[in-house]
Amino acid sequence: MNASRWRLDGQLALVTGASRGIGLATVRELAGLGADVVLVARDEAHLDQVRDELAEEFPRSTLRVFAADVGEHEQRLQVFDFIADLGLELSLLVNNVGMNTPKPTLDYTVGEYRRIIETNVYSAFEMCRLAHPQLVQHANAGIVNVGSVSGLTSVRTGSAYGMSKAALHQLTRNLATEWAEDGIRVNAVAPWYIRTQRSEPALADPDYLDEVLERTPMKRIGEPEEVAAAIAFLCLPAAAYISGECIAVDGGFLRYGF
Repeated sequence: MNASRWRLDGQLALVTGASRGIGLATVRELAGLGADVVLVARDEAHLDQVRDELAEEFPRSTLRVFAADVGEHEQRLQVFDFIADLGLELSLLVNNVGMNTPKPTLDYTVGEYRRIIETNVYSAFEMCRLAHPQLVQHANAGIVNVGSVSGLTSVRTGSAYGMSKAALHQLTRNLATEWAEDGIRVNAVAPWYIRTQRSEPALADPDYLDEVLERTPMKRIGEPEEVAAAIAFLCLPAAAYISGECIAVDGGFLRYGF
């Protein structure tokens, strides 16, 4: 077995929404595989704390942080200026930033649903475009977009969120075909309920939790590390012939039958 196919030594990854939940778990997974990682999130103080903790956990990986809201154009540019100033070339991008305001469709204001679309779709679209000049320098670069089962079927997270994640999945498919000739693979993951800060309020309702578990064949809530493992696999050289895929990390939710 060629062990290097299962390692990311010498690769530089950029992870957005990296200070908590799935993003933080992804950083741990990538660093554990030997990658150097740039962590991007909005809270600078928390980012610094996370970096210090991870530096002790992964002393062989170089972990850098940059505080930015990638939903804002100027701050996206600043992220890539920061990477350019490092004199290093990006080879992996994980678009993990996302937000939601669950509401009935008729209750959304224009500003509310636009913010969901801009955060979940437009920011990822622009991050991909900004990353392309660096990713194209590598023979096997990769992008992983964090979508959702909400973009594949109807769930109770609101039409705006589902619409945004469906668009992200379609972006994944389009870029996979368009950028294949550039040596860039583009894939996505689609989580169901994962135990994070964002899901805690909904899952704290025991009746709602029972409903979620009833529709989940594995009868449990997923963990951030389980999504991160799928993301990391898609980044590996071992996945070099996989592009345009969307892997559901959902405990069987999408395959539920009766």
